[in-house]
Amino acid sequence: MVSKQKILICDDDENIAELISLYFTKECFETLIVHDGESVLPAMESFSPNLILLDIMLPAMDGYQVCREVRAKYSVPIIMLSAKGEVFDKVLGLELGADDYIEKPFDSKELVARAKAVLRRYKPSASQTVNTDEKCVEYTDLSINLTNYSVIYMGHNIDMPPKELELLYFLASSPNHVFTREQLLDQIWGYEYIGDTRTVDVHIKRLREKIKDHANWKISTIWGIGYKFEVRNA
Repeated sequence: MVSKQKILICDDDENIAELISLYFTKECFETLIVHDGESVLPAMESFSPNLILLDIMLPAMDGYQVCREVRAKYSVPIIMLSAKGEVFDKVLGLELGADDYIEKPFDSKELVARAKAVLRRYKPSASQTVNTDEKCVEYTDLSINLTNYSVIYMGHNIDMPPKELELLYFLASSPNHVFTREQLLDQIWGYEYIGDTRTVDVHIKRLREKIKDHANWKISTIWGIGYKFEVRNA
């Protein structure tokens, strides 16, 4: 029997939390609700969720701080929920490690669709593991495996949220090819995400903090256009 995927819902509004839980229960997910930020880490230990839906405005500890603390220990995907629609709030959430950002009020079908999209990226289905050689890119001191969502850099495994890893894999799969921010936004976030191109810049910044320039390759900025994975001749 296939086990259900688990969603941890953190929202201090009991009615909204129960409604979200109902949406996902109907889609055959298992859910757990907590109403404050301090309850998230204990729930991570006991519930082991596949995805966290995290409200920003929480008592005791806000969603930004919760996201920061979860990211320090876990790579589980996080979708932030907030009535705050300002670009600054979205970018801050993404910088702290969130995988997506959804404004309230939201449509139930869109919320479920975007959660499923994040989960697909985080854990590929069995049908995606067949051609493993097509889903692994290797360079000197760097291996990016999209089959098992792992990155090995300088001999060490690097924890990355799904979108960061997908962005790195996409760029590294087409060495020296320049992609505009719009192309990257479309390729990595796709139809389910409506955002601006600064989202790409935030993820590139986070990648560069984890993957430093190498003598043979680096992530290069093409000013006014976008980015490329630059490979130098040995």
